[in-house]
Amino acid sequence: MSDPRQQVIEDRRLRDASRAVLDADWAHVRADYKAKGMGARALARISAGASDVFEEARDVAADNKGALAAIVAALALWFARHPILDAVLGDERDG
Repeated sequence: MSDPRQQVIEDRRLRDASRAVLDADWAHVRADYKAKGMGARALARISAGASDVFEEARDVAADNKGALAAIVAALALWFARHPILDAVLGDERDG
C-alpha cells in the first residue's frame, strides 16, 4: 500500500484541481449570463421553436394540399352554417 501521507497529498491536489475547474466553469457561466440575460435567452429559444414549427407546418401543407383545401372548406362551411341553414330551411328552423 502507499504511504497515507502521500495519499492525502495526492487527494488534496486532485481536490484543488477539481475546484479550479469548477471555479473556471462558474466564472464562464456568470460571464455568459452577464452578456446575454435570461429574457433574451428565453426569447431566442421561443423564436427558434416557433420558426421550426412554422417550417414543419409549411412542409406538411405543401405535401398535403388536398387535405388542407378540405380543412379550409370545412372551416368556411362551419362559420357560414347559420346563413346556409337559414337559406335552405327558411322558417322551418325557427320552430
